[in-house]
Amino acid sequence: MTETVPAAFPDAEIPSAEELAARAHVVVLPLKVRFRGVVEREVLLLDGPAGWAEFAPFTEYGDAEAAAWLRGALEAGWQGYPDPVRTHVPVNATVPAVPASQVGRVLAAYDAAHTVKVKVAEAGQALADDVARVAEVRRLLPGAALRIDANAGWTLDEALEALEALAPYGLQYAEQPVAGIGGLRRLRAELARRGLGVPIAADESVRKESDPLAVARAEAADLIVVKAPPLGGVRRALRIVAEAGLPAVVSSALDTSVGTRTGAALAAALPELPYACGLGTVSLFAADVAAEPYVARDGRLDLRTVAADPELLERHAADPARRHWWLERLLRCRELLVSGT
Repeated sequence: MTETVPAAFPDAEIPSAEELAARAHVVVLPLKVRFRGVVEREVLLLDGPAGWAEFAPFTEYGDAEAAAWLRGALEAGWQGYPDPVRTHVPVNATVPAVPASQVGRVLAAYDAAHTVKVKVAEAGQALADDVARVAEVRRLLPGAALRIDANAGWTLDEALEALEALAPYGLQYAEQPVAGIGGLRRLRAELARRGLGVPIAADESVRKESDPLAVARAEAADLIVVKAPPLGGVRRALRIVAEAGLPAVVSSALDTSVGTRTGAALAAALPELPYACGLGTVSLFAADVAAEPYVARDGRLDLRTVAADPELLERHAADPARRHWWLERLLRCRELLVSGT
């Protein structure tokens, strides 16, 4: 039994609570390095009739925000993806906020790294740590495209100081150096005034459906970073990017192979894809749910079917308490989609 999605979610139908619970698998996967302050990732997977889907909003997110992630999972598992316009997508390597001495080990997890995103502005670290990390990436990969991601961790003054120090390493762009659309607009204007020439990408400022258009209207960024799950799925993300009219980079949210395939579907369906995408985070996992992890080869992801492996689902299954927590969250988010709130 399904229920028709109200006008706010017109592209799919919502399965019954019983069907969702029956198709749900909750796993806990270890990471190779600390990322976003965690060393393991909890994920709920759905074995949908159209394919496997991932529902994995971070645990600190409220139900209203998490409901959009469920809508995206329902698209993947019950509707399937739109037709692609390309057969593969370029992917960047990601270097977390590790000490410079560990950069080589992180990069070794990728078979090729033509583009590298480096995390900066980590709480408890100093600008000198960021400079050392970026410098080590540049030393190891002198020809790679290099971008940084501050996750809105700097104030305006800190961002200006940091970008002046990091610009000499040849930055492709700086992702969300400060918080908010207004903050990005002020920073972008000041960078232009100083002639630093570092493009600005909006990420955290484009998590809601209305945000990309607001970023474009405010001239707050040169490009936007989009993730399919928080925008409600691939089709909705495609519409939002088109409305914003800015170049887009598709990124993942520390997804398993199943979730990364959703990101690849978005990147493959975009009319234009001028930048490598942040879809390489599977390489940060010490374990995955797919027998053949969905990782880039020679710096790109080829489109293929990705399915969770039953043995791996059992091996990494969450304990009963965490499974119950995720199922309750899943069903609460379902009710929000049914009600249209």
